[in-house]
This record gives sequence, C-alpha cells and structure tokens, in this order.
Amino acid sequence: MSRVAIKRCRSYERASVEASVTEAVTLLGGIAGLVKRGERILVKPNLLAAKPPEAAVTTHPEVVRAVLILIKEAGATPVVGDSPGFGTARGAAEKSGILSACRELGVEVIELKTLTIAANPGGHTFKRLDVASEALECDGIVNVPKLKTHAQMYLTMAVKNLFGCVPGKLKPQWHLSAGVSSAHFADMLLDLCLFLSPKLTVMDAIVGMEGNGPGSGTPRELGLVFAGTDCVAMDAAAAGVLGACHDDVPVLKAAKRRGLPSRPQDVEALGEELSAISVKGFVFPPQMNVNFASFLPGFLDGPLRKALTSRPGVDPVSCTMCGICVGVCPAEVMTKARRIEIDYNRCIRCYCCQEMCPKGAISPRNGWLKRLIPGL
Repeated sequence: MSRVAIKRCRSYERASVEASVTEAVTLLGGIAGLVKRGERILVKPNLLAAKPPEAAVTTHPEVVRAVLILIKEAGATPVVGDSPGFGTARGAAEKSGILSACRELGVEVIELKTLTIAANPGGHTFKRLDVASEALECDGIVNVPKLKTHAQMYLTMAVKNLFGCVPGKLKPQWHLSAGVSSAHFADMLLDLCLFLSPKLTVMDAIVGMEGNGPGSGTPRELGLVFAGTDCVAMDAAAAGVLGACHDDVPVLKAAKRRGLPSRPQDVEALGEELSAISVKGFVFPPQMNVNFASFLPGFLDGPLRKALTSRPGVDPVSCTMCGICVGVCPAEVMTKARRIEIDYNRCIRCYCCQEMCPKGAISPRNGWLKRLIPGL
C-alpha cells in the first residue's frame, strides 16, 4: 500500500512551513533516502501564471524554499523549472516570489522548453511522449504542486502538475489529441506521470484554490502539507480529504481502470488520519460531463447537443479583450471581434481559455437543459 505523509501547517510563516515539510518527508524515511549527493534535481512547482502568492494560483514560495533547503542539505543541486502555457517560467517565478527564494539560496530557474520525443514502451495508452529535454537531463524530479480545482480535470494536484514538463508550445497538440474526452487526457497525464516518476512530491495545500480554478478561483485555507513518492496515491488521499467523489476526478477514474490507488482506502496515511483532516464545504468546479451528448441517439444528437453539453462562457463585463484566450486556444475556435466569440461546434472543451484568462472572465457553463435539470 502506498504511503502518503500529511502534516498540518496553518500559515506560510517560514519556520512553520520548514517544520511541516521536513516532518512530512521524515515520515517517509527522510530526504537522504530519496535524493543522493551530487544529483541535479529538477524542482517542479506549479507556475501556471505570473500571479502573487496570495492569489493561490502558484505553489507558495515558502513551500518551494523549504523543499530546496532539504535537497541542498542532501548534497544535491536543485534547479527550479516549469513550462507555462502562456508567458515564461521566470516571469511567473518572479511574480510569485519563487525567484526571490531561488536567488537567496543560489538556485537556478530554467525554462522547460526544448522538445524530446521520449519512447515510453511501458505506457498504457501513449507509447511516445513529448517531454522537455531540460527535465530528462536532470537526475530526478521533485514535484511541488499546488492543490486547486480545475475546470477540465476537476482537481489539479500531483499528477496534473507534471504536465508542466511538456514544453508549453506543445500543450495545445495534446489537448487536440484528447479532443473532448477528459478520460483520454487523463490517460496521457497518468502515462506522463509514471514515465517521469518523481523521486518525491510535496504538495502545497496550506492555502488551496476552490471554485473557478485553476487560475481564477477563490483561495481556501486548508492548512495541510502532503508528501509522498506515489503521485496517484497522493491525489487519491487529497481528493478524499476534500470530500470529492473519485469518479468525478478523471485522473483517479483512469487510475482505477489500471488498478492503481484511486480511493483513500488504497492509501496508508502517515502523520494525520484522513478522517481527522476532512474539509467541509469545499467548492468544486461544475461537473461538466463535456461529452454527455455523445450518449444520445442519433436523431436527438443535433437539437440536444447544445442544450446538454458544457462550454466556456465569457463574461463581457469582466473581459478586457486582451486576447490571451484567443492565443492559447488549441483548437483555434476563438476570435476577437467586437467581443470574444467562440465556435462551439469546434470547441474541444479543454478550458485552456478559462485557465489562462488573467481577469477570471471565462468560466465553464452547462448547457441550458442541464442547468434546468441538474441531475442530467
């Protein structure tokens, strides 16, 4: 049974974060058993966008700092890297405060931008993966995600954070490959996670994000730090703490099909009992069932597809017409005219537009019939 260590941490005060991260890793046997002297270790935080730490969009700099200190104490050389879908890792690191922590500790920040097509013969679904050379050139990865909601994948935690090891310019191709199938995209994320196989994951759930995540949700105090060597088990444990239905989380549903840990009972929790730290009233994103209409009989498909299928919606009041959503749309179905227009007949419901909107002007919306009858 996979082990996940969990420690309480009520604030981002430096001493508290360092103590919680260190104690969690110690429960796993200590950093020396995971990272070896002389290794070059990629530390992979969530650097989704250039936002301040209080926005809860990125991994908090104090959590990253605590992880960097542990790696350096083990005699390894950490580097921090990511590949945002828009902008640069350095820009996001500067705004989030991570760059300052790296400078203080003499740690380099790198862009994961150079493509390597990696053979993945053991992959369940994907036998070849597009991975950043900069990640593969390191001796190992320490994954440092932020616990947040996600419009397409319901939650983004340990597994989803590793999608940042795919060069940003190639992310649209993966979304197009998956189309409207969140299950197919989840299979890719699992194959990528198992291929990269991080030495350690430390998840920042001190303040997470609920609601319209991963870029425009509401910060939510959770007061927790997770640590483990099995990303899937960590996601299962964290989803259980939040009270999520595991079949609503595509990554965990895919894990269940493969016989991987997908429920809290599949995990051995260290440090805290899962029942003792359960979160009440966490606000999840709408369960969108993006391809619900695919189950309809053919003669009903046309008239009811629009009424049942979810879609991204643009709030014209909040929208500043910056055009970022148009630029990041993998299917190229968004245009900027007098307002942002979306061709819903070709939209693949990846919600990249919602994820990258700097004003939170885009949110997932159910079709009118599904809104009228929520149980559909």
